Amino acid sequence: MEEFLKELPELAKEKYLENKKYFAKLKKRTPKRLDLLMQDLHHKEFEQTDCLTCGNCCKTTSPIFTEKDIQRISKHLKMKVVNFISQYLDRDGDDFYVLKTAPCTFLDLSDNSCFIYDVRPKACSEYPHTNRRKFIQITDLTLKNTGICPATYNIVEALKKKLPL
Repeated sequence: MEEFLKELPELAKEKYLENKKYFAKLKKRTPKRLDLLMQDLHHKEFEQTDCLTCGNCCKTTSPIFTEKDIQRISKHLKMKVVNFISQYLDRDGDDFYVLKTAPCTFLDLSDNSCFIYDVRPKACSEYPHTNRRKFIQITDLTLKNTGICPATYNIVEALKKKLPL
């Protein structure tokens, strides 16, 4: 896993144009079964992928924190919302709440576990979003995630084999 993680950004960069063209074609003629196919590919990939052996998403990027996330996590940490925001969050260029630092403050680097796993942000619980409904709407995000998440990279490669265009 360690070696693949080192190579992943370059591999994703090499496949970027190919994948971008693939998703553009897919958007023009989206098969009705795309979501089911993606859910199947996602499920198969995560039968063999253990996120705790990687944790790259938590080490390199921040999820978006919704108001509900902030309230839930603040309560769990027994903090006032305003204090949680000032201690851990900033606004990004799109005015979303994101973490001030990377790796994630709540990541235990010794085993890649999450201190707030049971109350983690919705974006974390849904990551890498490859099994969500209306997948075709998030192909740009998926392209970005191929350089962060080995499972996403593998899922996109598997999709291109299962559904050649």
